[in-house]
Amino acid sequence: MDFRDSPSEAAFRERLRSWLIEQKGKFPTSGDEYWARAGEWHQALYAAGFFGTTWPKEYGGQDLPAVYDVIVDEEIAKAGAPARPSLGYLVVGLSHHGDESLAKRFLPGMIDGTERWCQGFSEPGAGSDLASLTTTAVKDGNEYVVDGHKIWTSYSDVADWCLLLARTDKDVPKHRGLTAFIVPMHQAGVMQRPLKMISGVTKEFGQVEFDGARVSADNMVGAPGDGWKLAMTVVSHEREPSTLGFSARYGKLVRQLAKQSDGAASDELSWAWVQTEMLRLHVRRRLSEQMDGIAHGPQGSLDKLLMTWVEQSVGHAALATVGTGDEEMFGAYMYSRAQSVMGGTSQIQKNIIAQRILGLGA
Repeated sequence: MDFRDSPSEAAFRERLRSWLIEQKGKFPTSGDEYWARAGEWHQALYAAGFFGTTWPKEYGGQDLPAVYDVIVDEEIAKAGAPARPSLGYLVVGLSHHGDESLAKRFLPGMIDGTERWCQGFSEPGAGSDLASLTTTAVKDGNEYVVDGHKIWTSYSDVADWCLLLARTDKDVPKHRGLTAFIVPMHQAGVMQRPLKMISGVTKEFGQVEFDGARVSADNMVGAPGDGWKLAMTVVSHEREPSTLGFSARYGKLVRQLAKQSDGAASDELSWAWVQTEMLRLHVRRRLSEQMDGIAHGPQGSLDKLLMTWVEQSVGHAALATVGTGDEEMFGAYMYSRAQSVMGGTSQIQKNIIAQRILGLGA
């Protein structure tokens, strides 16, 4: 298959490269400052025409093929610029399950970065077994009253809105009693506390407590009890490497490590190079399938496992090559440990593959 740029893609890539050169040094790429200024970076990318490229024009996108997002991810990684904000899973969840009024109200601000969002799914007692969540939403007139506790909530400290999953019916099987809402974060009854990462970062994740918070019934996404369908749409999209730019970032780290190894590549670095190239080719295949209209469903669990293996291989290579003395590389190693947990544990992915793809245990 020919993966070379078309003339229009090449022109887009060259314009992006020139713009990234102009931005060099303006935005931090790691640490608390990166997370604190992620909204600025989002809006800068959008204003320049490099964010929301594949989403519908009616909501502020450009309706371009999926390859344009891949070009953005590749060039950002090559330039050493901050990663493209990862919001595609929220856009997909809202556009697939919300009605037209919700899409028109919320998607433009989500895409252009003028409104900040977080995702309220995981809880202290409901991570991999998401359906067991205990946060409740009880109807009170034209509103719902929300009580519960969410954790590992990205951008929760700056978010204007939360795509929240809550239990609205306790008398049905747990998967069927969940409903999704768009909850305003700036209100009484919402308390956000930061979570300090092993890397020292405090701005990436938070835990959010809802104590009598209110949300309009008009902000329900889908019908009561449709929350599990939305959650599966969101996590399936979140697990696909072709939409998240991981491949380009891993490749950049491996190339950096190779330069620092003085030509004496360790077994760990050699294996990381092989793994990264395997992921790059896999992403290309997934991209081709997406452009042919193929939806992957549970195959996203295969993608998630592959991403985990590659990121942790790169992390081990960083530790073996430069040790703890390089802050960026050691940070990459520490962060890689979380990959087998976030977005659904590796054990859960293996169960999905066994049951829904291989048909085992049926």
